[in-house]
Amino acid sequence: MSTGNKLEHRALGTGGLTVSAIGLGCMSLSGVYGEADDKTSEALIRYAIDQGVDHLDSSDMYGWGHNEQVVGRAIKGRRDRVVLATKFGQIQNPGGPNGVNGKPEYVIAACEASLKRLGEDVIDLYYQHRVDPAVPIEDTVGAMARLVEQGKVRHLGLSEARPETIRRAHKVHPIAAVQTEYSLLYRTEAEETRATTRELGISFVAYAPLGRGFLTGTIQDFADVDGRRSAHPRFQAENFAANRALVGRIEAMAAEKGCTPAQLTLAWLLAQGEDVVAIPGTRYQNRLDENLGALRVSLTPAEVAAMSAAVPAGAAAGTRYPAGGMRAVYL
Repeated sequence: MSTGNKLEHRALGTGGLTVSAIGLGCMSLSGVYGEADDKTSEALIRYAIDQGVDHLDSSDMYGWGHNEQVVGRAIKGRRDRVVLATKFGQIQNPGGPNGVNGKPEYVIAACEASLKRLGEDVIDLYYQHRVDPAVPIEDTVGAMARLVEQGKVRHLGLSEARPETIRRAHKVHPIAAVQTEYSLLYRTEAEETRATTRELGISFVAYAPLGRGFLTGTIQDFADVDGRRSAHPRFQAENFAANRALVGRIEAMAAEKGCTPAQLTLAWLLAQGEDVVAIPGTRYQNRLDENLGALRVSLTPAEVAAMSAAVPAGAAAGTRYPAGGMRAVYL
């Protein structure tokens, strides 16, 4: 049964943009965590919209254009019910980590390409996916601001930007949202960033809020690690057992609370403040339903504190990304 537009909504920035507190990260619909069927993916997006999810998050590097095409087809006839977010800035580097391009002329070209793939005239929230250390952030955001002036983009965002970068960007044009990985397992950088974003009236979009699946409790042993996860240090043999033990603590708390580990984890995240929204990704309707069930989980301040103590900041074993990826985050 559709819940219509009854999901809890939160503001993104101070420019009038609001989204469902739990949105849909669309990356996994482009084969990142196993094969995805386009028709099934499009049906999932439409199902999400019918449940009241109106925050869809894509990027031009998810399937290198494929993801935006899937999202664009899925929202036909539903565009007025969706806050459409996508990103630019990562470029292919065969045989190595992705490159980054924040040059003003690239910003403009990337936006045009995204609009064409999406089949739309305007993007609601346009992010720089990774900061380009070779280009002043003022130059990149200046080009993004021109897209706002041209009516091609409504609001601006940054992803994996450190506090001082955010401050510089925000002086050029208001930033509505900053994305960084944020979950019980990996939150040190996110919480440092939020001290700045809260001060500036910028909202925080938590990607990988379920620890790339670890915090769902479905990855019970090392044999369950598959696909792209196997490249992530958190899932590798030397780190797996330590992280699995941390997840076990959340599973026990979820059992006491009468909800799933994923629901408890998302409820904890949303309890961090009204400035936080989450964009868990999934390929499955039942998982989407489970994630939305987190909105019905109410936590007391004592329960939130107990969860934070059970999985202390910095307790996770292994970095958030492999070495190459780590060089591109929090810049």
